[in-house]
Amino acid sequence: MNKTAAILFLATVASAAQFPEAQISNGAITARFYLPDAENGYYRGTRFDWSGVIYSLKTAKHEYFGQWFPKYDPKLHDAIMGPVEEFRTDNAGLGYDEAKPGGTFIRIGVGVVKKPDEPQYQGFRTYDIVDHGQWRVRPGKNRIEFQHDLRDGTGYAYRYTKRIRLEPGRPVMVIEHELKNTGRKPIVTSQYNHNFFVIDGKPTGPATHVKVPFPLDPVRAFRDDIAVAEGSRIRYNRELETGQSVFGEFRGFGPGADAYDIRVENSEAHAGVHITGDRPLSKFVYWSIRTVFSPEPYIDLSVDPGKSTGWTYRYEFLDLP
Repeated sequence: MNKTAAILFLATVASAAQFPEAQISNGAITARFYLPDAENGYYRGTRFDWSGVIYSLKTAKHEYFGQWFPKYDPKLHDAIMGPVEEFRTDNAGLGYDEAKPGGTFIRIGVGVVKKPDEPQYQGFRTYDIVDHGQWRVRPGKNRIEFQHDLRDGTGYAYRYTKRIRLEPGRPVMVIEHELKNTGRKPIVTSQYNHNFFVIDGKPTGPATHVKVPFPLDPVRAFRDDIAVAEGSRIRYNRELETGQSVFGEFRGFGPGADAYDIRVENSEAHAGVHITGDRPLSKFVYWSIRTVFSPEPYIDLSVDPGKSTGWTYRYEFLDLP
């Protein structure tokens, strides 16, 4: 069985498993979600926020997300699809540095997890969840809301709300977030969207283009010439083979929210996405393999006890000539 057939087989098996899911549509977009569920959810890892997992988003002509990984396990750190998000405090979980081995810390949007005896946080490790918190999901015709309430025994607590809505009659999706600090300790974290784009199943290569509104000044440059950062653009010299990857981190963005403006395209599929946000960037990472490409924009968040903060991302799905 070749790689493509294997991925399609796994996707069929996953669909047959009947994970909790929901669908929203506005006529221009149909989006299908896997829902948070501690027992039967599609994704039960501890890296990514469990809400807003979109395993398919279709317009009249194109598919933008889907399974990109060859191995599925519900607790695998990256067995997930869509515009998925992660929270990090000092490149770890909330309260990780304060916790002793055997104690607990928080993965926002996941739960309270147990800290093992380890020298440092492992981003790809799946930690033991000791408290999943309480999830509420409110689906509608063209919108869906996720709410996660969590409290641990160390003073951290929050209500996290994510609303995803489709603008009437347009190929536009808006992701609205609110994080309310219901504990006694301040919450300081970063958050990013991994954006696992699988546009019409096309491989990552010369047809893949990424553009931002700032000069891509490398913090960690691409290792070879498969992909090149030129000015404010990322382009590919050749198609990635299975097992190859591209990774880089860039600065060059200014202090305003206007830097959160990313355009991704696949010229062979004649499709693209224009992403904007209402917060300044704090970091910009780019990663891709043959089956998926991912611009990863980071923002910083700080919420005092009793306070709330909100932020919004907007995705416009494009047909290209």
